[in-house]
Amino acid sequence: MDQLAQHTPAADGWRHARGEASLSDVHRSVAVRSTGPGWRRAAAFVGPGYLVAVGYMDPGNWATSLAGGSKFGYSLLVVALISNIMAIVLQALCARLAIGSGRDLAQACRDAFPKPVAYTLWFLAEIAIIATDIAEVIGTAIGLNLIFGIPLEIGVLITALDVFLILYLQKLGFRWVEALIITLLGVIAVCFGIQIFLADPEWGAVIKGFAPTTEIVTNPEMLYLALGILGATVMPHNLYLHSGIVQTRAYGDTLPEKRQALKYATIDSTAALMFALLINASILILAAATFHTTGRTEVAELGEAHSLLAPLLGLAIAPTLFGIALLCCGINSTVTATLAGQIVMEGFLHIKLAPWLRRLITRAIAIIPAALVTIWYGESGTAKLLVLTQVVLSLQLSFAVFPLVMFTASKAKMGALVSPRWLTTFAVIIAIVIAVLNVKLLYDFVLA
Repeated sequence: MDQLAQHTPAADGWRHARGEASLSDVHRSVAVRSTGPGWRRAAAFVGPGYLVAVGYMDPGNWATSLAGGSKFGYSLLVVALISNIMAIVLQALCARLAIGSGRDLAQACRDAFPKPVAYTLWFLAEIAIIATDIAEVIGTAIGLNLIFGIPLEIGVLITALDVFLILYLQKLGFRWVEALIITLLGVIAVCFGIQIFLADPEWGAVIKGFAPTTEIVTNPEMLYLALGILGATVMPHNLYLHSGIVQTRAYGDTLPEKRQALKYATIDSTAALMFALLINASILILAAATFHTTGRTEVAELGEAHSLLAPLLGLAIAPTLFGIALLCCGINSTVTATLAGQIVMEGFLHIKLAPWLRRLITRAIAIIPAALVTIWYGESGTAKLLVLTQVVLSLQLSFAVFPLVMFTASKAKMGALVSPRWLTTFAVIIAIVIAVLNVKLLYDFVLA
């Protein structure tokens, strides 16, 4: 573990000196080769990007992609592509912040802003993580219900047990956590690959769906779903998460070592997010090929989609594959949301809780509302709660994006690894677009 340097605020542009790293038990714990072929050095950085990619294919994304595909066919694939480009840029900035300043986003906010501002940002980040966790709890419970027939109320409680799995893997080493995530992502890819093969989509229309069309803007219904896909794609907790877990690599402290680390970390996150685009596009393509083409244009709930797949695809295994993929997504997302929660609490407040305690607290906060809604309102209630969590996340997102862009554009804070002007300009445009779209999404939600 490196010795974190102590700088005066005047020397490096920060109000406060760096404190102890978040996730200190795994900080700089993954060895990085300084010699040997480039692919061996790059391999050491493979992992964090896939943990981040999980947040781009969570149950909230599933709901918006299913609705978009069933309602408008392949037309909204271009929205998934644009969302992904935005995500790639923002996650690259997270890696740049972590490697250039030695801080994750939570620590950077604490060290750059006055206490009242930092505490406000912490509170908003915690709300975002609770909203994320509620979505994952619901998704996992629905997955358990679809595969094993476990009632949603019991499935919600079972999701608490994953705390023991995470604790066990973290004791073995951070690479084991990454291995679990990547394995489950592989299962998800296989499940969708088989379903897409069975659905046999019209590939010409799929390719055409990635081309922009003015109808997305002129058709209010299509615009609303497009905003939903955008709002559900970039997650605030992912920005905190990535800037923290990149620092699990022991990449060294010299400028050449940091430049190399930034290059490989960016390649890792970009490749992982292209994989996430593949999964999100698969959900939309599956919905378009099975539901839209058969006139079922109102499918938006996960359980409804599951029950319709068998008769439409002609194989009993199709809904099981859908359920398995959903369950894997739910498990993956709960792991990453917990890590993000730990980074946020330690980074903003300097409070270090035992991982099991932090896990139980966040899980209890998520399980209680999910369980109450499930018991009182059943599956329709959980679908509405899922939509609400996406709106909450959308509202909070800009409070993470704007500080990230500000920090990485500051030469005083970032030194030689400050963002190039073209990248900063692109990031500012993305931040403004996200803010405007999320305000529109919130406005529509309040009026609906």
